[in-house]
Order: sequence, then C-alpha cells, then structure tokens
Amino acid sequence: MTAAALAANLEAWCGGSGAMAQEQAPALPPCGGKVIAQGAARHVIDANTFTLDDDREVRLAAIEVPPLGAGAAPGGAAAKAALDALIGGDAVVLRSADIATDRYGRVVAYVSAVRDGEEIFAQGEMLAAGFARAGDRVDSRACAAELFRREDAARQAKLGLWANSYYQVLAAEAPADVLAQRGRFALVQGKVVSVHESGATIYVNFGRRWSEDFSVTVQKRNERNFAAAGLDVKALAGRLVRVRGVIEQRGLRGSPSIEAQRPEQIETADLDNDRVTQQ
Repeated sequence: MTAAALAANLEAWCGGSGAMAQEQAPALPPCGGKVIAQGAARHVIDANTFTLDDDREVRLAAIEVPPLGAGAAPGGAAAKAALDALIGGDAVVLRSADIATDRYGRVVAYVSAVRDGEEIFAQGEMLAAGFARAGDRVDSRACAAELFRREDAARQAKLGLWANSYYQVLAAEAPADVLAQRGRFALVQGKVVSVHESGATIYVNFGRRWSEDFSVTVQKRNERNFAAAGLDVKALAGRLVRVRGVIEQRGLRGSPSIEAQRPEQIETADLDNDRVTQQ
C-alpha cells in the first residue's frame, strides 16, 4: 500500500464513521498509559518523529522505521510520507510510554490523530500498512499482541517494506546471512536446538556449533521478567520462535546474536504454519 493509498483509505474511513461515533464511544488505542500531551502535529521529520505546535519533538514508541538519508535502508521516504498522511497538521493525543524521553530529549509516546472525534492509532496504522515494524521495546503484552497482529498481516500481504527483500525475516539456520546484517534491527526465525546457562547468561541456541550459529542471549537477572510475562526461556528448546532486535557479533569467531532484554522480543510460533503469537 502506498502512502497516497493509505491517506485515501484514512479519509474514507474517517468520513464514514460519524454515525457510528454517535452510537458508541470511540475505543481507546490498545497501547499507552495516561494522556501526557495534546496539540497539533506541526511538522513530520521522519517516519517516527514529528514536532508539536509547542516545538517539542516526539518520537513514536514501539516501532522501528527506515531512516532517511543517502545510503540509508530503503523505504524511508515512503514511510515518512505515510506518517505525514496519518498525522500531519492534525490534532494529536500523546499517551505515555515506559520511558518519558529518549537520549536526544524527544518525548516518547503512543500517538493518535484525532479526526471528527475519532482517534486513529498512528503506530498501529503504520504497521498495518507495512511502513514500520514492531520494535523490541513495547509496554505491555496486550500492546505487543496488537502490534504483532498488525505487523503480521502486513507481512503476509507483502505491503510496504515487506515487499522489499531487504526486510525479509532472516532464517536462523543461515547464520552467515544473519551476521551480514549486524548492527541493524532485524527479525530472525528458526527452531531452537538447545538452551543452556553459562555464568550470568542464558543462551538460546539455534544450532549445535555455538561458536558459529545464531543464538539469543538473556541475562539471568532478566529471567524473572520473562517468566512474569508467561515466557519460560529454558523451555524454548524444540520450539519455532521469532526474535527481534539488533544483530550483534559475539565471540572470537563472530557468531551472530541478539540480546533479548524484554519478553516481547521473543515470539513463539505454531509449527504448523507461519502465524506467530506471543506465548
């Protein structure tokens, strides 16, 4: 779906929602806490950053988008245009994320455009149209489930970024291909061969050659957070999983790895199909 098509769909949806709005209160977005700001989206900077009319910069929580600039990953300009179509010039409502600001001082929030009294969840629409991927930091299981659902539908339909092979889900059984993407955010999927502990780290291994194959690392101090979210890291052996995060190079021989700091980074899959749901 192009940014122009997305804008047309939004206009049609908002234009036809008036009667329904009179019958029932608008549903709140599935993500975010209390309202922390309201205003107008004055200027869209890139696909997940904009300025409010009070000059504050806002970054959309919980999604990953391609950056702009020469040599950047493909799709950045189209993704920016999509966000502009969603919120540019509109009244917006900001709801709190689990961090208030990023290292650049930008407000981090879940954002909804307000049109004719209806809220349009910006992160959800960007994911549904394929212009973003769910990130590796999401505030709640309910929010993560909603974001993954929208992302999965766009991926299955090859919308937006998903039409480009650059964004394909990487196969864990091809560690050289995974390692080639080191330093970038990616999704990796495969069957877990084993799980073992060493010192303060739990290693989720996707191959038997620990020094070469892809793995996911979880610090033992974070294990209780995974358990509280219903994810038993040590029981992942034999499961098909999808993990998201930044690809790192681990060890002297440079095996590819992702550090999972939060449970929403790991999804478990039904082995009979490619539909993934969080455990």
